[in-house]
Amino acid sequence: MNEALCRALLQARLSEEDVAAGLQVDPKTVRRWLEGRVPYLRHRWALAAMTGLDERDLWPQLRPARSLPEEVVAIYPHRDAVPSAVWLQVLASARREIAILDAGGLFLAGLPGAAATLAARAQAGVRLRICLADPDFPADAQGAASAASGATAAAGAILASCGSLRGSGDVVIRVHRVTLPSSVWRADDQLLVCQHAYGVPAGKSPVLRLRQAGGMAGEYLDSFERVWAGARPAG
Repeated sequence: MNEALCRALLQARLSEEDVAAGLQVDPKTVRRWLEGRVPYLRHRWALAAMTGLDERDLWPQLRPARSLPEEVVAIYPHRDAVPSAVWLQVLASARREIAILDAGGLFLAGLPGAAATLAARAQAGVRLRICLADPDFPADAQGAASAASGATAAAGAILASCGSLRGSGDVVIRVHRVTLPSSVWRADDQLLVCQHAYGVPAGKSPVLRLRQAGGMAGEYLDSFERVWAGARPAG
C-alpha cells in the first residue's frame, strides 16, 4: 500500500475516479498505484501536479540512496574485525611513504608480517615515519590512562623492534606525548583510521578505510602532521 499517495489524494479531495478521469486511465490502474505499483514517469508527474507534491514525496523509494562519501572504502565495526590481510595489503601498496601514528604500538608489533612488510617497503625506497607513545610519559596531564593503556610496559621493546628498521632505508621513528583520539596508518593515498573511544579497548574501536580523495582523509593526515611535529626522536 502506498500510504503517501493515499494521504495525498485524501488531502487533495481526489477520488480514484477523479484521478482516472484526469489522467485518462482505468480506475483499476489507479487502484494498483494505491496498492504500491509505481506509475510511468508521465503519470507520476501528473499525479504530483494534481496533489501539489513532489513525486519523491509520493514515492519515497525514488529518492536516491544515501551513499558513503567517495573517499570511504570500507567501515569496520571494530579493529579486530579487520582482516590482517587488509592491513598488510595497505602497507604493501605504498610506493612513496608509509606513516603510522599509534599509541603503545602493541597492535603493530603483534600483526604477523607487519615488520617484514615495512622492512621490504623501506628497502624499496619507501619513506617510513612511525610515531608511537613515549614510554616515559604513560599518562596525560589529568593522570587519566592514555590511549596506550596497558601497552606502556612494552613500549620500550616495541620501539627497539621498530628501531631495527632504520637500517632498511629512510626510516624515522619519533615518540609523542598525546592522548590520541585516533590511530592513523597511511600508505600513500590509502588510510586506515582506528577511532578510539574512552573506556573502549582499542581492538573494539571502529576502523575507517579511506582513500585520499576529500576532506575527511585530509583532516586525519593533518592530525598526523601536528602530532609528528611535536614529537621527539626516539632514543
